[in-house]
Amino acid sequence: MTAAVLYGREDLKVERVAIPTLAEDEVLLRVKVALTCGTDLKVWRQGYHPRMIVPPAIFGHEVAGIVEAVGSAVPPEVRVGMRAVPANSAPCNQCLFCRKGAANLCEDLLFNNGAYAEFLRIPGRIVRQNLLEIPDHVSFTDAALVEPLACVLRAIAETRVMAGDTAVVIGCGPIGLMFVRMLASRDVRVIALGKRSGQIEAALRLGAAHALDVQHLGDPVQEVRSLTERSLGADAVIEAVGSPTTWEWAVRMVRRGGTVNLFGGCPRGSEVRFDPSLLHYSEITLKSTFHHTPRFVREALDAVAAGQIAARDFVTGQVPLIELPRVFEHMKNRNGELKVAVIP
Repeated sequence: MTAAVLYGREDLKVERVAIPTLAEDEVLLRVKVALTCGTDLKVWRQGYHPRMIVPPAIFGHEVAGIVEAVGSAVPPEVRVGMRAVPANSAPCNQCLFCRKGAANLCEDLLFNNGAYAEFLRIPGRIVRQNLLEIPDHVSFTDAALVEPLACVLRAIAETRVMAGDTAVVIGCGPIGLMFVRMLASRDVRVIALGKRSGQIEAALRLGAAHALDVQHLGDPVQEVRSLTERSLGADAVIEAVGSPTTWEWAVRMVRRGGTVNLFGGCPRGSEVRFDPSLLHYSEITLKSTFHHTPRFVREALDAVAAGQIAARDFVTGQVPLIELPRVFEHMKNRNGELKVAVIP
């Protein structure tokens, strides 16, 4: 089969490799579409991921396809020809964190990569917990949004944003725009901050009440607070960029008693400064939401099936697999591309 193999930092080759063989509890998925994402771009740039991928390896994880083959011990509801979307991980359900209801922090969280290929092997644990049938009316490209959307929905639940609240979303990349869309669909008044005219237009189209280009703001914190009731600040702020500067903005944009979700992860070794008196006397809650759980994978597919979110708002192009190295070179320059559908 043809696959995109990562050998190291910005070293990606599309080549012929063997089709994966299956254990008795595993499934072989014929990939119909795989989506690019910021995490894959980061992995390509650094040449590895400490928890998810060690080169040389096929990578990519936002995927949908058709079940091509099943092992002898796969449950009968998973069948050859089934349209399916697999999540990229599954917890062990036995460790301390799983028993405490934090399956996303599982000590033995099993990750699966390899979506940028004609076929993808789905490990048994993911087959049992996180391989879902795609409804007939849902396209493969829409279904491939399930993994990132599951992370977004879990963050919204953890932040406890309610209808009627005002929420700030910092960052209007694909993830930030998913936050905008899902919050607006829940009657949350959204103030979005982006960096390009295309992002600003997309945020408004997806339901933001206000969308601000930070490149044209003197003081983003004061500009945002001025759009809230009596300039007291937002009920919730979701940071979807991952930089020390925007983390600090987030804490200063929220109201007393509000919640900040530091969703975007800063680079290792970063330093962020918060005023401890502000946190303490304003009773600000700081949260960080990492990854998803089986519950939110299912909620994400339900949201896609209900038409609450669609690929047309995020997928800006389509390419054959052979062009993937060029796509990453293009994305490296922060050209404003959201997601590209890769067709094996």
